[in-house]
Amino acid sequence: MIGILDYGVGNLKAFANILKNLGFSYQVIKSQSEIESASKIILPGVGSFDSVMEKLENSNVLDSLSKAALVRKIPILGVCVGMQILADSSEEGKKRGLGWIHSKVKKFQFETISNRLTVPQIGWNNIKTKPASILFKGMEEDPHFYFLHSYYIECENSENEIASANYGIDFTCAVNQDNIFGTQFHPEKSHHNGVQLLKNFASI
Repeated sequence: MIGILDYGVGNLKAFANILKNLGFSYQVIKSQSEIESASKIILPGVGSFDSVMEKLENSNVLDSLSKAALVRKIPILGVCVGMQILADSSEEGKKRGLGWIHSKVKKFQFETISNRLTVPQIGWNNIKTKPASILFKGMEEDPHFYFLHSYYIECENSENEIASANYGIDFTCAVNQDNIFGTQFHPEKSHHNGVQLLKNFASI
């Protein structure tokens, strides 16, 4: 059973609809026992880094979630801010992240006139993927996904970077450490590529 974690952020229904249409067993989960029964977990995320971490800390499931990721080692997928909280810290706030992928979250800074792009990045962007990543199996070259963000993740270890995009600068937009995955873009809003990505994750 794939658990879609309800900790007060994210578009749970969009993920649920896609998984239902793909024929995968899923459940919106919010308790320790539900986390313990899940075989995979999706961490949606909309909002600021500190507010999302605070909601997660106040949900009383953080210990169970950590055990699922680090002890049971079930597949975990963080999306948007749900990916950013996998990092150690963020320029957006003062709270510590989960630290499951050693990295920092940084803000887009476009200070020169020639490179003054609008922040946040809103809309579609093509990404470059590492061929070996299971998340992007069955997709065309340089698939496009929907983004909505002002911050991006910077990994300490480049081996954790499985996809990148360009928005004024090249930035990492998907990460992986063992059983833990993250995407800065929104697969639940990215039509056929997003459906394929969620199918790939659900099939791990």
